[in-house]
Amino acid sequence: MPDPVRVLVVDDHPVVRQGLRTFLDVQDDIEVVGEAGDSASCVTEAARTDPDVILLDLRMPGGDGVQALHELAAAGIRARVLVVTSFTEPSAVLPAVRAGAAGYVYKDVDPPALAAAIRAVHAGHVLLHPDVARLLTEGGPPPDAAHLTAREREVLAEVARGRSNREIARALGLAEKTVKTHVSAILTKLGVQDRTQAALYAVRNSLG
Repeated sequence: MPDPVRVLVVDDHPVVRQGLRTFLDVQDDIEVVGEAGDSASCVTEAARTDPDVILLDLRMPGGDGVQALHELAAAGIRARVLVVTSFTEPSAVLPAVRAGAAGYVYKDVDPPALAAAIRAVHAGHVLLHPDVARLLTEGGPPPDAAHLTAREREVLAEVARGRSNREIARALGLAEKTVKTHVSAILTKLGVQDRTQAALYAVRNSLG
C-alpha cells in the first residue's frame, strides 16, 4: 500500500482545524501531520512536518493565505497547496492561484469531495473553476509555446495530466532522467517556477 498523503491543515479557527482533522484521520490514505493557525506558523510547520499537501485558509491574522503562499515558495517548501475558502467569487481566489496554489475548494465542500480534491492535487492535478482559468488568461498574453520542441510539448501535455516523471517516462518510452531534463527545459522556456504553473499554462493553451 502506498504511503498516505501527508496533510498540513492551516486555518485560524481551532474548530475548523479539528473538524478537518477528525474527518481526514479516518481516511486510510490521508494522514494529518500538523496544524497551523496563521501565515508564519504555516511556514514553520511545513518545514517541520514536510507535508505533501497543505490545506490553506485565505483569511488569517498576521498575513493572509496569499502571503503564506509567497513565504512557502521563498522557503523552498514544495508541498502542493489546496486553498479552502469561503469566497465564492473567482476573482477572490485568483491571487492565490497566481501565487502558486494548485487549486481551491469552498469551505462548505462535502467531506468526500475534499478528500478527492486532496488526492487529485497530490497526484499533480490542477483544480480550477473555468471562470478562474478565464481570468488567468485575461491577465496578459501567455508565453509563446512555439519555442518548445515537439518532445517538450508531449512532456508538457503529460505534466498537465498530473503524471509524475516516472509515469511520463513510461508513457513516452523515455528514461526518467531524460524526462526530468525536459521538464526543467519547459519551466525555463515558459518562465514558470514549478509544474503547477506549467500545467496551468498547458490548460490555458489547450496543450494538455
